[in-house]
Amino acid sequence: MKFFKKSNSNEDSPRINNRSRIPTRLNVLFFIAFLLFALLIGRLVQLQIVQGERFQSEIDSGDIKTETRNVQRGMIFDSSGKPLVANNTARAISYSKPLNVYPKTMYSIANDLVDLIDLDDEPTTKTMLVNYYLAKHEDEVKKQIPNVNSITNDKKLARLEADYVKKHDLTDGMSDKQKRAATIYNKMNNAYSLSTIYLKTKDVSDEEMARIGEHQSELPGIKITTDWTRSYPNGDSIKNVAGTVTSQKQGLPSEKINELLAQGYSRDDNVGSSYIESQYEDVLKGTKEAINVETQNGKIVDRTKEYGGKTGDNVQLTINSKFQNHVQDIVKNAVKEGSGNQNPLMTGGYAVVMNPNTGGIYALAGVDRDNKTGKITTNSLGPLNQTMVMGSVVKGAHVMGAMNQGVITPDNNTLTDTPIKLAGTATISSIFNKSGNNNMTLSASDALEVSSNSYMMQLTMKEAGFKYSPGAALHMPVSIFDSLRSNFNQYGLGVKTGIDIPGEAPGFKGGSTSADIGKALNLSFGNYDAYTTIQVAQYMSTIANGGYRMQPHVLQSVRSKGQNGKLGKVNYEFQPRVLNVVDGTKDQWDVVHRGLWQVVHGNNQWRTGKRLEDLKPEVSAKSGTAETTTNGSSTTTLSAASYAPSDDPQVVIAVAYPGSGSTNEGFNMDSVKSIYEAFWKDVKSSDGYK
Repeated sequence: MKFFKKSNSNEDSPRINNRSRIPTRLNVLFFIAFLLFALLIGRLVQLQIVQGERFQSEIDSGDIKTETRNVQRGMIFDSSGKPLVANNTARAISYSKPLNVYPKTMYSIANDLVDLIDLDDEPTTKTMLVNYYLAKHEDEVKKQIPNVNSITNDKKLARLEADYVKKHDLTDGMSDKQKRAATIYNKMNNAYSLSTIYLKTKDVSDEEMARIGEHQSELPGIKITTDWTRSYPNGDSIKNVAGTVTSQKQGLPSEKINELLAQGYSRDDNVGSSYIESQYEDVLKGTKEAINVETQNGKIVDRTKEYGGKTGDNVQLTINSKFQNHVQDIVKNAVKEGSGNQNPLMTGGYAVVMNPNTGGIYALAGVDRDNKTGKITTNSLGPLNQTMVMGSVVKGAHVMGAMNQGVITPDNNTLTDTPIKLAGTATISSIFNKSGNNNMTLSASDALEVSSNSYMMQLTMKEAGFKYSPGAALHMPVSIFDSLRSNFNQYGLGVKTGIDIPGEAPGFKGGSTSADIGKALNLSFGNYDAYTTIQVAQYMSTIANGGYRMQPHVLQSVRSKGQNGKLGKVNYEFQPRVLNVVDGTKDQWDVVHRGLWQVVHGNNQWRTGKRLEDLKPEVSAKSGTAETTTNGSSTTTLSAASYAPSDDPQVVIAVAYPGSGSTNEGFNMDSVKSIYEAFWKDVKSSDGYK
């Protein structure tokens, strides 16, 4: 028994000792944990209280900015795939402006750079020299300004500094080298942070590249890169129509600057500023390369390309470049031959060639002539913005309007051409019947054939409810002006045609009060209101296709960039647009179509389109002769509008030659004939047409 009890006491003894050691271990662990928490709390106190302000400042100073880089602009092609407007790339010297760069740094770079490259002669202004001087000497100048420490307005201080430099002639005596450096400095200084500007874009030589390469480490931000300019591989006649692109120096057009800035442009971006380049800017410009620039305390710490950029899409036009050049030459030669001693006051010539079924423009050609010097200059946009009184070319619309008003019908439209004599006004007559010796009975088609002014005036008086008798006073409501113009407008005469080129003129309306009522008769045969050549082309297209006024357009399609500078896949194709439809029955349209065919192929000796009768396929046409005044002298405008083939119209040609001194309808019809011959050769085969 004793042994057993002793044994039990020995077993209990270790348990007591183990229990006594457990609290000690826990205490050690708790102590270690306490130290760790104390260190953590201390660190948090240090970060949040001791260093919190500094870290918050660094957070506030950090930023991510987006740097953008331009991509190459899309090209413009003609209908056959030939490049009309291309890009010429060339080596260039650029400057990428960093964040928070000091003026003295740019001053130093400019002085170094002027020794390494040859700069084109550029004008250096007084302001540029002052800015260059202040880049180095601003601290010295600032000390000379009274109460400078109280001036808190930076712009005011800068103005005072500049005034001081100018007043004391501190820039006088600068060397040519310093002036060139001043030009470079100002370009660099005017750039935005993280933007890239070009310092030299022409004729960068191998030697200049080598010199810059050798001193690259001393020229932060200076790089050898590429620049592009627009070129015209298939002739300059398209240049007017294509329009212009601003240079980086020009920057955004002032009249559109706010609109473009809102779209994400920079002030010094290249942008289409006129005509096709402007109209299709969104297509041609492409999408800029975007780089996220992370900054800390004003320094760049990382760059990440967000988007690689996309080259601009190509634009394909309906214009055929070969034909465009031919039409331009034809019009220019017509003006040369039609002016001279016979017509010294001639002011130009314009032509439009259009597809009457789609509205597509095959050619826009024109020249302006200075009638004092005789100098002829290209103006391919003249057909859109030069308004002229066109003359009898518009009579087809008036005949159709009279039928729609019920004044005449396809079966009852015979009137006698006779001089119109009204009280208090000079006699108005047709050219072939000035004295009344050639009075003749005419149908509406015959009236178009011989271009009867008398017939058109009689239609107007009937429409106005005035019963004509020789010597009577003219009494018509002024509403006749609106009635005539409303009819002409349906064909595109006197309203904008809607062509997809900015800058189109709407035409010009003469007075339409009761005092002008006699002019309504002149309006009826095209000798009062003024129109553009594109309006005449749209008008004749509407007649040719049977009443559909088509929107003229030069865009054929938008294409992606193909390989080796070729056209890529079609992204968008222009669809013909009908602006309005002129009401008319087949019998009514037949009257007008027959008359225009007779102008060329009729039997009357007074027909005006005889010069076109040998053309194949057959042509239908209407000529125009309008009395005008140029430099105080009596002149005429010769015009013509036509379509072919007569029985299946595929092309419309309209021409106008203002300021002629002769009523001889020669060179206007001769130019039309030459244009048709070029069209069937350059654009479309005449095979299969009558």
